[in-house]
Amino acid sequence: MKKGKPKTRKSILKRFKITKSGKILRRLVGQMHYRAKNSAEKRRKLRRLKELSKAEVKKIKKSLTY
Repeated sequence: MKKGKPKTRKSILKRFKITKSGKILRRLVGQMHYRAKNSAEKRRKLRRLKELSKAEVKKIKKSLTY
């Protein structure tokens, strides 16, 4: 039997950004709806990207084979 080629998980590619140095960044939660009650400062802060922890990076890199 022929073994299939491992594929990249596209859902993970869409959710995370990988920098040139190898860091993996994610969006902050709470940006989709119910934003009117948040202050403008909080809404600005939510636009930033946050770096993943080492344990999470290991899991994500495992599922991004290519």
